[in-house]
Amino acid sequence: MMMLDDLKSLLSTEINPVLDLQGKYKPASILVVIYGKSPTVVMTEKPKHMKFHAGEISFPGGKLESDDSDLLETALRETQEEIGLTINRDQVIGQLNSVITLNSGFSILPFVSVVDEIPPLSANAEVENIFRIPLESFLKTMARDPDPSHNLIQEMYTFDFEGKTVWGASARVLKQIADCLNS
Repeated sequence: MMMLDDLKSLLSTEINPVLDLQGKYKPASILVVIYGKSPTVVMTEKPKHMKFHAGEISFPGGKLESDDSDLLETALRETQEEIGLTINRDQVIGQLNSVITLNSGFSILPFVSVVDEIPPLSANAEVENIFRIPLESFLKTMARDPDPSHNLIQEMYTFDFEGKTVWGASARVLKQIADCLNS
């Protein structure tokens, strides 16, 4: 069984909250929050009316704003705004490789926080639902994405939770976590 301390050691990396986009993509970041004795990951479902990523399951996060000092600040700010969870910089243990979105032109830098527990969460208007997903069983649902149009930019995967499919950039982030845990 997966333990939080094991996750911390496997997912700890140097933090460099800067992306070299070379003008190709818009900068964004997300925060992967894992918590609890039986590690659980927090994900959100976007409302169906949103301009980008409508109805998709994703991690809290968003685009870099001019007031943000770096992409880590973006991820922390967006997490607080979207789900009411305050994570401090010193609670972020590492980052994963950036991933690009299929349709919206973002390059997303994922940061990881592993904490013992989290308070009750509350969704803002950018979030339809908040999911608390048991990480170990969730990662076991990984499959190759069968939709050929999804595989245009790079190899794609899917993960399933309670009849919802996670795909795209969020699934590529989850694949990186699975790879770290299986190495």
